[in-house]
Amino acid sequence: METGAGIYLNDKVVPLAEARVSVLDHGFLYGDGVYETMRVYGGVVFMLEEHLARLEKSASLIELKLPKSPRQIKLAIFETLEACGHKDAYLRVTVSRGEGPIGLDPELCPRPTFFIIADRLKPQPRDIYEKGIHLAIVNTRRNLKEALDPQIKSLNFLNNIRAKIEAKKADAFEALMLNHRGHLSEGTTSNIFFVSEGALRTPGPQCGILRGITRDVVLTIARRLDMKVVEGEFTVEDLLGASEVFITSTIMEVVPVSRLTISMEGNRMEGTGIKLSVAGEITRALMAEYRKEVLSYVENTKAAGPSLWGFTE
Repeated sequence: METGAGIYLNDKVVPLAEARVSVLDHGFLYGDGVYETMRVYGGVVFMLEEHLARLEKSASLIELKLPKSPRQIKLAIFETLEACGHKDAYLRVTVSRGEGPIGLDPELCPRPTFFIIADRLKPQPRDIYEKGIHLAIVNTRRNLKEALDPQIKSLNFLNNIRAKIEAKKADAFEALMLNHRGHLSEGTTSNIFFVSEGALRTPGPQCGILRGITRDVVLTIARRLDMKVVEGEFTVEDLLGASEVFITSTIMEVVPVSRLTISMEGNRMEGTGIKLSVAGEITRALMAEYRKEVLSYVENTKAAGPSLWGFTE
């Protein structure tokens, strides 16, 4: 079978050249829609149920009715992965409000647009795990949660894009945004953790974060290892006093931070940064345990028998 990107649009798999969405789609016009990014290991979608539950929650928060049931979405995912042909893949499920006349009224769109993209997972550079990454605290603030609920994994990503632009200007791998109160929030596509005074700390939901699936897995692992875990409100000063820092995301998993800089107006640190150990004891333990968690999940899923979203060996 020829391998490449697998595309599922509305009700069927289509060739990439035929995968077209109308210019009147409200996902394109207004960012009116939701999505989920997933990672596929050995033909198994990691934490599939959790991702689909979050997709449904995101949709409900913008009063968007998903056009397919969870089982139908799983079947569509299976078909898309078969068309893709890669056992280790990147998978994105997107649902927009759909095509309709220009205007903000959701009732203008009679049918949501549903599509899935699956493609070969491009390996992350080994350096980011071995040498760590440069994280820049940027001027762009996380959207006020009272204005846009962070639990909506929305197609409107301009807030994060602005932060990413700042990170690139600072020659950083990732940006870290603060919320309107100046507390640590999250990265453009990641959650942040740090270690101080022997405890693993991470911004809580009250800080305007999206509760990442990988974040939740790491918290579960940390508690299982009897680590002291603190979710709360933290300042830049708290982070600067950390002995270890790392970020988490579905695609990158657990990535250590080895350099931290501040790129905010009035607080710019040109050419210098706070150096951290590449991966401290706690970070290393969580990186290793996360990999074990993934392998266990994949093995258990395959042991349960043929799945609608896996490949037969």
